[in-house]
Amino acid sequence: MEDIEDLLVGGGAAPPGFRLPITAAVGVNTTNKKNKQPSPVVQNSSIPGTQTIFLKTFGCSHNQSDSEYMAGQLSSFGYAISDNAEGADLWLINTCTVKSPSQSAMDTLISKCKSERKPLVVAGCVPQGSRDLKELEGVSIVGVQQIDRVVEVVEETLKGHEVRLLNRKTLPALDLPKVRKNKFVEILPINVGCLGACTYCKTKHARGHLGSYTVDSLVGRVKSVVEDGVKEIWLSSEDTGAYGRDIGVNLPILLKAIVAALPSDGSTMLRIGMTNPPYILEHLKEIADILCHPCVYSFLHVPVQSGSDSILTAMNREYTVGEFRKVVDTLTELVPGMQIATDIICGFPGETDEDFAETVNLIKEYKFSQVHISQFYPRPGTPAARMKKVASNIVKKRSRELTSVFESFTPYNGMEGKTERIWITDIATDQIHLVGHTKGYVQVLIVGPKSLLGSSAIIKITSVGRWSVFGDIIKILTESNDVPIPSDNKDTINKERCSPCSNQEETCACSPANPDPCACESDECESNGGCNFTATDSFPEAQNVQNAPANPSSLLRRKPSPINTMMETEGNSNLKLAKSIVHDHDWGLVDTALLGGIFISLLMIVALFLYTRS
Repeated sequence: MEDIEDLLVGGGAAPPGFRLPITAAVGVNTTNKKNKQPSPVVQNSSIPGTQTIFLKTFGCSHNQSDSEYMAGQLSSFGYAISDNAEGADLWLINTCTVKSPSQSAMDTLISKCKSERKPLVVAGCVPQGSRDLKELEGVSIVGVQQIDRVVEVVEETLKGHEVRLLNRKTLPALDLPKVRKNKFVEILPINVGCLGACTYCKTKHARGHLGSYTVDSLVGRVKSVVEDGVKEIWLSSEDTGAYGRDIGVNLPILLKAIVAALPSDGSTMLRIGMTNPPYILEHLKEIADILCHPCVYSFLHVPVQSGSDSILTAMNREYTVGEFRKVVDTLTELVPGMQIATDIICGFPGETDEDFAETVNLIKEYKFSQVHISQFYPRPGTPAARMKKVASNIVKKRSRELTSVFESFTPYNGMEGKTERIWITDIATDQIHLVGHTKGYVQVLIVGPKSLLGSSAIIKITSVGRWSVFGDIIKILTESNDVPIPSDNKDTINKERCSPCSNQEETCACSPANPDPCACESDECESNGGCNFTATDSFPEAQNVQNAPANPSSLLRRKPSPINTMMETEGNSNLKLAKSIVHDHDWGLVDTALLGGIFISLLMIVALFLYTRS
């Protein structure tokens, strides 16, 4: 069907968040012309804004931000947003085109929706980059730069019409209504698209060439979300380092302006998103200075993808392993406590045993605390899809081997006993611990009331695991004063998990910091059941969380300290469960009195028993 964007009167000139009328005369389908099937069932309620929308998001932190914007606009018009498909009046699926598993999951969801004859809107990179897919026949579509028009698309789809909005020459406004998945975390897109031309990247087909938001618009958004109570801002894009090259500025200029707008008490932190090596090499000193700032996490996601220069050339990555080393070495030297995440693609076409050995040696040398490992997936329409593939059994073997190497590292050894400031923004998947992060974005799990969410605290690290560390709160930091927090002597049970991939043959090395997923990079494990990547983003881009996503806590995995009792089952590396009981032997006066009372009561019971027997 024809793109409705070219047919609407006014050409999309309405202010962001306002609806333009879509009439039946300008290209809406009420019937599937190819198979003459009727449109999805139209709900009885004809009043716009009274229906429930099921919203499902795949992919990177940029996608997550887009979903939050779409949810915000729909909510502002009265629609109820749900993560439960049952009972929803319409399904809205925001898609990811990075790898085959995420698109397969999307296909399954679309088929289910069609079988239930539910009205369906598909958004994101899949329809934008592959608009002629058979799976998209008969469904409404919202392009990646048309998210500010989602309300009108939903309204027309609920009427039984099929509409498509794909063409756009301007970026969506940053001040649209937004419903954040985590109210303390703002995912801020600073640009769309990229300058690269990686031979394996499908998302470039969807997100396109680089398009950057202005410094003033981004700083204005930062000030607005800080006023809303946001405590963590993730800068997200397909390549953060390329920011501004299309509008005559660069990333350091933006970062300096944003840092100047953050609260001076450090209550709101900035996390810089994924950046490829070529675009920060010329700014390393400036980037290092910004990463040292008290309001900026000393963390950066820099994908390498391979330790072999020949494979990087085949990928058209536009840098060498030596240049990647320069980025890592310089930032590690200049930024105290610097943490760097990276990505690896195993089994890229033409990768030999020697190429793979170079990758393994690189990872062994640097012992990165976070490595996102992905098997190569040929994406339709990319140059790499036409290259001679490595045998799948070899690809899987290499992926497992590299994961085993990565999981042998103990990156947080030496942190036990240290005092750190953390920023608390989430609840762990075990529903017991709160999730905070140090200045180096190391995940810290603490026990405390949910009222601590959004606060900053001084903690003492009591034990370290493979994926996170555990701490006790010393005091909570507020804007005006420091409030001591009493210790909690309750025993706690700590559960270890890594969200499984939708493809059980995929190897994912998960980590808690959720780097920003990137359009051109491998995927991280997400709680939504897909390996969708950057998260990154993790990413950040991507953040999480992991999913999520963009959600860091969804990637919670833990191996307890040696002082704890542990039972661990061998099995899938994507799903490990462990339990440990931590005992606190610091008895207070009340505890001693209670124990004495129990002891005396037991003696009296024994004496009474002996008396009655006699």
